[in-house]
Amino acid sequence: MARQGRDSHCSFCNTPKNETLMLIEGLDAFICDKCVGQASILLAQELGNKKGKGYDSPMVLLKPAEIKAHLDQYVIGQDDAKKVLSVAVYNHFKRLGQKVDKDGIEIEKSNIMLVGETGTGKTLLAKTIAKILHVPFCIVDATVLTEAGYVGEDVESILTRLLQAADYDVVSAERGIVYIDEVDKVARKTDNPSITRDVSGEGVQQALLKILEGTIVNVPPQGGRKHPDQKMIAVNTNNILFICGGAFDGIERKIANRLRTTAVGYKVKKDDKDLDLKNLYKYITPQDLKSFGLIPELIGRVPVLTHLNPLDKTALRNILTEPKNSLIRQYVKLFDYEGVKLSFDEEVLDFIVDKAMEYKLGARGLRSICEAIMLDAMFEVPSEGDVKDLEISLAYAKEKFEKADFKKLKAA
Repeated sequence: MARQGRDSHCSFCNTPKNETLMLIEGLDAFICDKCVGQASILLAQELGNKKGKGYDSPMVLLKPAEIKAHLDQYVIGQDDAKKVLSVAVYNHFKRLGQKVDKDGIEIEKSNIMLVGETGTGKTLLAKTIAKILHVPFCIVDATVLTEAGYVGEDVESILTRLLQAADYDVVSAERGIVYIDEVDKVARKTDNPSITRDVSGEGVQQALLKILEGTIVNVPPQGGRKHPDQKMIAVNTNNILFICGGAFDGIERKIANRLRTTAVGYKVKKDDKDLDLKNLYKYITPQDLKSFGLIPELIGRVPVLTHLNPLDKTALRNILTEPKNSLIRQYVKLFDYEGVKLSFDEEVLDFIVDKAMEYKLGARGLRSICEAIMLDAMFEVPSEGDVKDLEISLAYAKEKFEKADFKKLKAA
C-alpha cells in the first residue's frame, strides 16, 4: 500500500494533501474526498439509468377530467385552479410524446402562476398532483434563492432538486415538473428598475428567465454554489414544466386601484356594482403582477395565470372532514394506533371553523386550533391505557382552546 507523505496528492485531480479534507490510500494511488464524492454521484446516476423509478416506462395519459377527479379527493373547492393545473399537466404529457410533424408545428410549454391567499391550498395542489405523475416532480422554495455570488442558493439549485427526484437520471429530469413556492418573495421592492443590487429580488428573477424559457443549464450535482473545479451536469429545461405559486400579500390593493375602487373599504362606483369585493383575486391580470414587483420578462415566461379563492366557512368545514387526508381523519387514525376510538361533536367542528375564520389563517389555522384542543388528550391517553372511547365535546374544546391563549395571536 502506498504511504502518504507531505508531497502526496490525489491521483485523479492532482490536488495536494494539504488542500483536501481526506486523502484515502490505495495500493499504488491516492484519492481525495472531492473525487470520492464525484464518483458516488456518477455511480448513482448510472444505477438510476439502469433501475430508475419507472419514468422510462410507457406513460398512462390521464385525461384532464381524470386528473381533476383525483385532486377533488384531497383538495376542497378551487375548481378554476384545478382545471388549469389538470389541462397544463395533460398538455405537458402530450408534449413529451410529440413528434415534429411535416408542417413543422411544435407545441410550446405553458408555465403556470398560482396566486392566492395563504392557507388556500397552493402547495397542497402541487403535492397532490405529484401523487399521480409518472414524471419526476419536486417542490422548491424561492425564499432561499439569491443572485450568484451572494449568501444563499443559486437559481440552478432548483434543477438540483429535480435531479435528486429523478435519481440523477438526466433524461427523466428533463421531462419533469417543478413547483416554485413563495415566488412573490423575489419581487423587487418598487415598480421601477433598481439602481442598486437587489440580491434576493430582481436579480433572482433575471436568473430565472433562462431556466423558465428553456435552455441548457449547467447544474452543480450536489447543489450549493458553483466553483471552477466542480463537475457540472448539463440539463435541458425546454421540456420541464414550471408551476409558480405565491400569496402576493397586498396585491388586492393593486387590483382595487386598477378597478378604480378605493383600497380601504373597497368602495365601488355605480358602474362597478357587479364586482366581488370579497375576492378581488379573481380579477388579477399580468399588469397587477408587474405593479407588485415581477419583471415583465418573467411574467411573459409564465403565461398561464390563475387564482385560488379565499376559503369561507363552508369550505373550511368541508376541509375538516371530507378529504381522504382530512384533519379529523388524521386524529382519528392517531388515536386508533393507541386502541382508542375518537369522535368529535358537530358543535366542536363548527367552533374550530369559527375560530379559524376569526384569526384569518386559512386552512393552516385549522391545524393550529386542533392541536391546541387535542394536546392534553394526546399527552395523557397513551399513558393511561384503559381509555377505549374519547369524545370531544364543545365544553372540552372551549376549555382547552382558552388554555392555549390564542388571544395573543389575534393581537399580533
